[in-house]
Amino acid sequence: MSRNYLVRRIPDLQGVPCPCGTSTRAITRKDTDIANVHVTQIFEAKKHFHKRCTEIYYVLEGQGRMEVGDDVFDVSPGTVVLIPAGTPHAGRGNFKILLVGVPALEPDDEYLLEA
Repeated sequence: MSRNYLVRRIPDLQGVPCPCGTSTRAITRKDTDIANVHVTQIFEAKKHFHKRCTEIYYVLEGQGRMEVGDDVFDVSPGTVVLIPAGTPHAGRGNFKILLVGVPALEPDDEYLLEA
């Protein structure tokens, strides 16, 4: 019998560098095209956008500021941010998020606005 589910434990996964800081990618497009799930430690993120992926950030720990479009606001644990596809965004400070991307982020769908 084949399994139609996936189980991964974040502490068992290796983080990878990304424009936001370091991302631990629990579920990616390789697993399903429905959504991705990452835990990302955001430092001084490069402002970027995705043409096809809407992102939902849930702040787990730390604090900082988010730039979404032309707005800048504080974030801390418990903050949820919905970032529609096409919207420039970046995180400043040092905070950890649970990130859900819908549909699952494609590797070529990340467009940097900062050098």
